[in-house]
Amino acid sequence: MRDTRRKVRRAQTIVPFGVGGILDLRGESFVAADIRSWALRATGVESPRLARKLKVEGFRSPPVIPSGKAAFTARSGPVYVRFPKWLFCPQCREMFLWRSELEVRDTQPTCGRCPGKPQLAPMRFIQICAAGHMADIDWKRWAHSRSDSHEQRQCQLRRLRFAATTESFGLDALRVVCVSCRAGRSLEGISQKNILKQIGLRCAGTHPWQTDADDAACEETARAVQRGASNVYFPITHSAIDIPAPAEFALNDERVQRVVDDRLWPVLTSEDDGPASEDLRDLIAKRCGVSENFVDALRRRYADGSAAIPSAVDDDLSVAEWAAFSAPESVADSDNFAVHRTELRLLASDMRSEQELDAAISAVVVADRVREVRALEGFSRYEPSSGDGDDDGGGRIVSVNTAGRARWLPAVEAYGEGIFIAVDEERLSAWEAQEPVRSWTRRIEHNLDASFRADHLRDKSGPELLPRFVMLHTLAHHFIRQLSYDSGYNAASLRERVYARSHLPGSELPPQAGVFVYTAAGDSEGTLGGLARQGRPPYLAETLIRLLESAQWCSQDPLCADSAGRSLANLNRAACHACTLLPETCCEIGNSLLDRTLLIGDGEVPGFFRDVVQAALEESAEVVDIS
Repeated sequence: MRDTRRKVRRAQTIVPFGVGGILDLRGESFVAADIRSWALRATGVESPRLARKLKVEGFRSPPVIPSGKAAFTARSGPVYVRFPKWLFCPQCREMFLWRSELEVRDTQPTCGRCPGKPQLAPMRFIQICAAGHMADIDWKRWAHSRSDSHEQRQCQLRRLRFAATTESFGLDALRVVCVSCRAGRSLEGISQKNILKQIGLRCAGTHPWQTDADDAACEETARAVQRGASNVYFPITHSAIDIPAPAEFALNDERVQRVVDDRLWPVLTSEDDGPASEDLRDLIAKRCGVSENFVDALRRRYADGSAAIPSAVDDDLSVAEWAAFSAPESVADSDNFAVHRTELRLLASDMRSEQELDAAISAVVVADRVREVRALEGFSRYEPSSGDGDDDGGGRIVSVNTAGRARWLPAVEAYGEGIFIAVDEERLSAWEAQEPVRSWTRRIEHNLDASFRADHLRDKSGPELLPRFVMLHTLAHHFIRQLSYDSGYNAASLRERVYARSHLPGSELPPQAGVFVYTAAGDSEGTLGGLARQGRPPYLAETLIRLLESAQWCSQDPLCADSAGRSLANLNRAACHACTLLPETCCEIGNSLLDRTLLIGDGEVPGFFRDVVQAALEESAEVVDIS
């Protein structure tokens, strides 16, 4: 199948125009085909930790399109196929069912009947199902679905018109009409749940890049949705920060990995010193091809479970990243990871707000260089449950290889810089133990349990939603908003990683309490140095105090501050577009689980940074000359 190819940025081949995603480009509409259409020239991307978690052999990134004449001869990157195939002329309103053989390279489809050959426009509505399939609506069937005469029901012509009238409003003003028998029907009610089923339309069981020969039976109910609707495409992505080996083992990364991946390693680290542990040590050394002294040194350094070395049996990538950021001296700088600890404030400062802030923050780490790998596992298409008891909860995951198991996944790597902030664990635990804080968070968790996104969000927050997660997630959002003013970066080029997961009962993993805000835009904007500068004193303390002061106010207050549930599935409280929400590319959980109340407090719930805000207000009042 040959279709017109267009250029997209490399990072966009993962999100938002990854496999199964719709790309609107200069009045045309395309969908990205699965990875079987990728060129053999795809570039390999290294990320062993992420590969182990996703159980794939590796990752590939689309090649950069060459310039000059080579750009017209090289087959580069993924293929995007035209979708929907039903098009219409904006002048004569004639509808056309486009075919791949009509494609002319780098040429838009035009109407041959009208003077000036106007560009054809794609139909607004398509059909999807919970199994992830997507196809054109059979507009011929739709046009004849309210026809009573035998001649109209048996009409075989495919000439249709997409008529528009000024006599009515909304979708009732748009009609699909058969040119031959004059049968027609407006688009009024096309978004109803079972409307396609009522007229005998079923799911085609295919994706737009598949041929008719690939048809498969699908029992899911097909639903008509707008082509640009938010429920058409939900990409499932994963990302990992490139973490090097600890400093003393930096030159032996491969040997270290063999040891910690050995099935006897957990047994050795749980054993006390003695003859049994010596036997295990000798056996592991022999199996991994290292010395006994090497295993002993590795055990002493990482027996407490706080190491920054990833384990193949650990699917939680945040553990290694948290260890590396919270103890930067334990890892060696590399070409892809260079971090150093710094101070929050100048020692000479006597401002009480900065002193209170310094007591709440346990560590500040500036990352001069970081590398992030983002991979696309698949996608889903579905609508949230309407609460009517029908089986329409969540959609199924569609692999990036629709023909079988994906041995590799599409991915991109991005380089940038960032600021890591860790919160004092003792103060945080004492704050979380307060009943108003716990009760407030339980209300949010109740909405989370009822949400169709519960599984995805639990993957980030852990089995239990802790107050620290909501508070730190909100802090990260306000941090990004403030940094976009102070550092000059576009907010959409900044991203967050929240380290506040809860762990299963009995887990020996250390508690997490921190945020990492970084640039990873995939181009020069990610490494300009402005963000690393903002992480040094006195800039960071000023930035944090300003964001906490601004978090007290919202132009939507009191509606925002007093909200008992906002956003999809009521997963937010005091958080809206005017004060907290960010572009979707910034947030790792889709602008959910946010609440300014846990950050700065109100009359009912004490905020974690309440003392900082109070001290800043008192200092501001002292500066003002009331007389």
